[in-house]
Amino acid sequence: MMNTKFYSFLLAMLVCFSVYSQDGITISGKVTDKKSNAISDASVYLLNTNLAAFSDANGNFTIKNISAGDYTIAVSSLGYATVNEKLHITKDTNVSFNFQLADAAGRLDDVVVSAEKKEENVQNIPVSVSALTSRNIDDYRLWNSKDLTGIVPNLYAGNPGDGRNVTSIRGITSSSYDPAVTTYIDGVNQFTLDTYIPQLFDVERIEVLRGPQGTLYGRNAMGGVINIITKQPTNKTDGFAEIDEGNYGEQRYTAGIRTPIVKDKLFFGASFLYEGLNGYYFNQYTNSNFDKQHSIGGNYYLKYLPSAKWAFTLNLKHLANRNDGSFPLAGSASGAFANPYQVDQNAVAELVDNTLNTSLSVNYTGNHFNFSSQTAYQSNYRYYATPIDGDFSPADAITIINNYGNKWNNVKIVTQEFKFSSPASSASALKWTAGTYLFYQNTPNKQATHFGKDAALVGSPDSNYAIINTTKAKSLGAAVYAQATYAANKQTDIIFGLRYDYQYSKEEVLGEYQPDGSPTPIFQTQPDTSAHASYSAFSPMLSIAFHPVSTTNLYATYSRGYRTGGLTQLGADPSQPPLYAYKPEYSNNFEVGIKNTLFQNRVRANFALFYTTITNAQVPTLVLPAAITITKNAGGLTSKGIDAEIAATPVKGFEATYNFGYTYAKYTKLKLSSNGSEVDLAGNRQIFTPDVTSMLALQYGIPVNQSQSVKIIVRGEWMYFGKEYFDLANTIYESPYNLLNARLGVATRHFELFLWGRNLTDVKYISYAYDFGATHLGNPKTYGVTFKAMF
Repeated sequence: MMNTKFYSFLLAMLVCFSVYSQDGITISGKVTDKKSNAISDASVYLLNTNLAAFSDANGNFTIKNISAGDYTIAVSSLGYATVNEKLHITKDTNVSFNFQLADAAGRLDDVVVSAEKKEENVQNIPVSVSALTSRNIDDYRLWNSKDLTGIVPNLYAGNPGDGRNVTSIRGITSSSYDPAVTTYIDGVNQFTLDTYIPQLFDVERIEVLRGPQGTLYGRNAMGGVINIITKQPTNKTDGFAEIDEGNYGEQRYTAGIRTPIVKDKLFFGASFLYEGLNGYYFNQYTNSNFDKQHSIGGNYYLKYLPSAKWAFTLNLKHLANRNDGSFPLAGSASGAFANPYQVDQNAVAELVDNTLNTSLSVNYTGNHFNFSSQTAYQSNYRYYATPIDGDFSPADAITIINNYGNKWNNVKIVTQEFKFSSPASSASALKWTAGTYLFYQNTPNKQATHFGKDAALVGSPDSNYAIINTTKAKSLGAAVYAQATYAANKQTDIIFGLRYDYQYSKEEVLGEYQPDGSPTPIFQTQPDTSAHASYSAFSPMLSIAFHPVSTTNLYATYSRGYRTGGLTQLGADPSQPPLYAYKPEYSNNFEVGIKNTLFQNRVRANFALFYTTITNAQVPTLVLPAAITITKNAGGLTSKGIDAEIAATPVKGFEATYNFGYTYAKYTKLKLSSNGSEVDLAGNRQIFTPDVTSMLALQYGIPVNQSQSVKIIVRGEWMYFGKEYFDLANTIYESPYNLLNARLGVATRHFELFLWGRNLTDVKYISYAYDFGATHLGNPKTYGVTFKAMF
C-alpha cells in the first residue's frame, strides 16, 4: 500500500512538472590540454543536475536541454586535474565554452563533494571535510573504511577482528551498536555496526565530515559523517580488473564494468569483490591458523533517464563474510605483547555474516526546485555456526551461542528520505535544502552465554549451564529538516538550519536458565516483559563564512548532534525494573576555520579549531556472569583540538600531503558502578582517541617517455599516533607509535603494476581492547603486489 501511494505521488510529480522538462538551451565546447591538444572522453557535468556529456575524439562536447541560470560545471579526464568553473547561461543564446585541463602532476584537483546534500567544491563549505578522490583511494591503498585511520585528522577506527569498525572523530566515539559517527553509502544511512559494508571497491570518492552533523544527517552523526560514493554508470563504457596478492595468504580480486544499454536513457553498472586471508593469528590450542577468512561482495546499478530532468536509479549491494576466528584476542594487553599474534582458544567457530543493501533513488532537477526520493532496505544476518570462545583462553569457562535460525539475529531496516532544494540554475541569494526522513528497524536477538566446567574462573557460582537472553526490539522514527545559505554580499554567507527528530522504541526481553542436559530452560532469570519509550531531539546549526578573496574561506560554525536513546536492562536481579529507558546523548560543537587554495591550485591549506561538549554520555557496561550489557547516561565530556590538512604539488610530478590532528578529550563527569559501589572517573581521557594523529605522504611520478604516458611512481607514507586509552578507567592504553607504508610501481593509461608494503617496521601496537582486558593487536608487516587493468 505504501509503495502504491509513493509511486502515485511520483507520477503526479512527473505530470505536474513535465511542462518544465524541455528548455532547449544547448551549450557546447571543446576540452584541450595546455598545449591545445584535444582531450577525448573528458567528463563534462553540470553540478546538481542530470546533465552531462563526454568529449569526442576532437575534444568537442554538447549538452542539451539546459535551463537559463547560474551553474557550476566540473570537467575531468584521466591524467588531468579536475576543474570547476562557474557558468552563466542566458535564455536566448546557445553558448560555447572551452576548457583547458592541466596535467594532474602539476596541479591539485578541484574536488566536488555532496557533504551538505548538494554538490559543491569542498573548499567552499564552512565545515571541516576531508575528501578523497578515486585516485587518492588507490594511492593510499584503501580497502576498508578503517584504513582512513590517521589519513583523516583526528579519526581513529578499529575492530576486535570481527569486521565491525568502531570509529572516533575528535574524541566522539561509538560505545554501543548505535554509532557516534554515522556512515552513508550512496546516500543511504548505514544504521548500525551490523548493517553497513566497510569494504571499499569501485569507489568514486570518500568524504569525511568532522564534528556534529545533526541538522542534515540526524541521528548518530554527533561525531561526524563518513560519506562513501561509489561509481555509477554513464554514457561511457569503461571498466577495470584488479589482482592483489600479499603475504599471510592475502588475496583480493576486484572487477567492474559500467556501460550504456540505451544511449542517453538506460545504463548498467556492476562491480565485484573477493578477498581472502589465511590469517595473522596462530591458535596454540588447535596448532593451526586462527583467523582465516574470506568475503564475496557486489555492487550493481540500473539507471534510467526518461528525460533530461528525471533520473531513476536502482542499486543493490551485498557482502557475504566468513571468518574462522572473528575474535583474535589475548586475555590481556601484556599477554598480547608477550605472545604477539598468538591466541590460545579452545572454542573455535565460523562467523557467518550476510549483508544486503538495496535502494531506489528518484531525482528531479527543475526550474523552480530540485526533488529527490530515496527508498532503502538493509538487512544483516549474523551468527556463529558453533559456540565461540567468550573467555579467550583454553579454559572451558564461557562460550557464546547465537545460532538459533534466521528468525533471530537478523536485523532489518527500511528508510525513506524525501528532499527538496533550490534548482541548480538559481541565481537567488538564498539557496535552501529541506526534507523529511523516515525509518523502521526490527532487531530480533537471541544469544546464550554458556558457562562450562571452568566457570568458577570467571566468578560464576555454578557451572555447566547457559543463560539465554532473548530481545525483540523495534524502532520507528521520523525527522524534518531544513538548511539555507544566504549570500549577504559577495564576500559573506550566512548558513542556518534546524532539524527535528522523533523516535519510538519498543523492546521485549526474556532471560532463561538452562542446565546442560536439559532440553529446555528450567526457570526464568528475567521474566518475559516489555517496555517502550519515545525520544525527540532538535539539532540546530549556524555558520558565518567570509571570502575576502575567491581562494580563501574563513568560517565560524555552531552545530549540534545526537545519538539516539534506547532501552536497557538494569541487571539480572528480578527485583530490579526489567527495562530502563536511557536518554539520547548530545554534542554541541563550536568551530572556527580557514580554507586556502594558493599558487594557482598548487597548494591547499585548511585549518580548524574546535571545542565540543557532550551531555548525557551513554556508557555501556558488560555484567558477568549474567552476560547483560547495561547502558546508562553516566557522564559528560569536553573535547578540544585542531585539524590541519596541507596538500601541495611544488614541482611537476611531486605530491606532498600532510594531515595533523590534536584532540584533548576528557570526561568532566563519569560515575560508574563497580563491585556494588560507585567509582568517580571524572578527569579520565576518552577511549579510542589518540591525542595526536599525524600523517605525511610523499609521491613522485617519473615520466619514462616523452608523452608522459608511462610513469614510475614512488610513494612513502609516515603515520604517527599519540597516546590512546581503551577503557574508561584508563588502565589499558597504547603509547605513541609510528607506522611506515610504501608503494612502488609503473602506471600507464590502461595498466598499473605496484609493489606495496604496510607497517614496514613491523610495529606491535594495540588496535582494539575491551574494558575487561581482552586485547587485539594491529596488523603486522604486510607486503604484496597489485596489477590493475582499465579500459
